[in-house]
Amino acid sequence: MENEPLILLGRKAVLEALDNERSIDRILLRRDDRNKPLQGTLRVVAAKAQERRVVVQETTREKLDALTESGNHQGVVALCPAVEYVTVQDILNNAREKGEDPLIIVLDGVTDPHNLGAVIRTAEAGGAHGVIIPKRRAAGLTGTVVKASAGAVSYMPIARVTNITSTLETLKKEGLWIACAHMSGTNLFETDLTGPLALVLGAEGEGVSRRVSEAADFLVKIPMLGRIPSLNVSVAAGVIIYDVVRGREAKRS
Repeated sequence: MENEPLILLGRKAVLEALDNERSIDRILLRRDDRNKPLQGTLRVVAAKAQERRVVVQETTREKLDALTESGNHQGVVALCPAVEYVTVQDILNNAREKGEDPLIIVLDGVTDPHNLGAVIRTAEAGGAHGVIIPKRRAAGLTGTVVKASAGAVSYMPIARVTNITSTLETLKKEGLWIACAHMSGTNLFETDLTGPLALVLGAEGEGVSRRVSEAADFLVKIPMLGRIPSLNVSVAAGVIIYDVVRGREAKRS
């Protein structure tokens, strides 16, 4: 549901949230023996939480396992208020404030939270100004996504929109070119992606929907030289984003 609390899993994700002063309702720490002091990273988490005046509750592995989807919590879980998504205009303003041509990643129906997290991580590393995801039939910002992003959601503005196609039209009016990853597109390495750009990537297995691809200014494809016809969406995002980075760096030099 839209207003469910965000559950952050794992020590890295929780430390990132504390370091970036993200709103946290409470932190749950595994402690099997109350007679022994906390050790290592868990001790650091507890100390930082105390500095931030965040409530810390000690609990058992069983309770943490029951609370999380995967059980891969590393002994620490943070319960946060519902995620505050930004607006598309916020993302455009982010680029303008940096004096850069916008680079926005638009995901059309990516349902796997691990893939969403990986794309967000790559987008942040590649200097993108924001990620846009749909409200329906797609993964939202769950704890699994936050963990898969390795903390990148703390730095990457993410907008959630009702209609991807109409959002692309809005971006066009703002001067962006719309490039869609598509198997019938032009070779990526023969395409100029150095201007203001929204890069659209599709769902796992299905690709970008017909209506969304028709709204694009042009289609691009990654050359596939082996027998496998396509790449995982997070890998494809990495390849294309860093081709954009290469082109922009070359243009500046």
